[in-house]
Amino acid sequence: MDNEYTIPSQTRIGHVHLKVGDLERSLNFYCNLLGFEVTTMYGNQAAFISAGGYHHHIGLNTWHSRGLPSAPTNSVGLFHTAILYPTRKDLAEILNRLRKAEYPLTGASDHGVSEALYLDDPDGNGVELYWDRPKNLWAYEPDGSLVMFTKPLNLASLLQELESE
Repeated sequence: MDNEYTIPSQTRIGHVHLKVGDLERSLNFYCNLLGFEVTTMYGNQAAFISAGGYHHHIGLNTWHSRGLPSAPTNSVGLFHTAILYPTRKDLAEILNRLRKAEYPLTGASDHGVSEALYLDDPDGNGVELYWDRPKNLWAYEPDGSLVMFTKPLNLASLLQELESE
């Protein structure tokens, strides 16, 4: 394999497509709770959803999974889908929304470069909701490698972002 190739720096992950057991249940989670919008329905078996009018950030389908249980935790597969929020206040707003809906978190972490909330969708697919700190605040080791860690996220501090309204 050619080790000289480097992917273009402007490359982005365009979307994730998830197999789900119940399309309506998944639409309720991703659209009614998290706030995504349906852009396209494919009958009663699939949907494309997005933020901000993009064609789709997430595809949901039951083509091979209708009515099936979640994939086992200790198996090969998707660990989580990460959804990047533009600001810390936006992350605080979704945390507040999840709390009001009594939707359980599976974790909340400060990674140095970002702050993240973790939860599972109704099919047991991991979901990370996060915001990136500005790049000029990221820390680097003397060798140039990025400093990242996992520390508990102070949720009370995050929710204080909403008090400035």
